Amino acid sequence: MKMSDIAFGTTDWAGVERTEHKGEQGTAWWRTRAFGGVRVRMVEYSPGYLADHWCQKGHILLVLEGELETELDDGRKYVLQPGQSYQVADGAEPHRSRTGPKGAKLFIVD
Repeated sequence: MKMSDIAFGTTDWAGVERTEHKGEQGTAWWRTRAFGGVRVRMVEYSPGYLADHWCQKGHILLVLEGELETELDDGRKYVLQPGQSYQVADGAEPHRSRTGPKGAKLFIVD
């Protein structure tokens, strides 16, 4: 990812419109900003969320609150707690997210 033509700025995430995205189970709410070709999101997953697809988009993801389980299509599973992150390239390893009883809040760059 090359970041260019992005002026210095700040974001008050509480003021960014929230959009709803239904999962196979539960709901995700995204607050999204775009800076050139870079998408930056603050994402909240409801308790018991399960993604409705295997994602092939690359991300750098940081868990801020709750607990996130990420499953890869080869069966590997990773549980991330606040302060933990993962990174994956576009098209590298299809993955999907789920949350437990507390849900999760994430910061994602892709």
